[in-house]
Amino acid sequence: MFYRDGVFWGMHLIWWAIWFVLLGWIFFAPSSSTYQEIEDDDPLMVLKRRFAMGEITKEEYEEFKKILNADG
Repeated sequence: MFYRDGVFWGMHLIWWAIWFVLLGWIFFAPSSSTYQEIEDDDPLMVLKRRFAMGEITKEEYEEFKKILNADG
């Protein structure tokens, strides 16, 4: 009854297209973790994170920070 003579066929295709675009955006859109990974590659950020997590002491942190700042 609703699809008689193809009257609503166009709207049906539009809804399928909307769903495909929506699902594609959900699964294939770049996530924010990519940007965070780029930011985490900075050696000073890695050093700060290691110090915050307690992996290195304050003396080691200061020493490595001087070395990194001398290079740049």
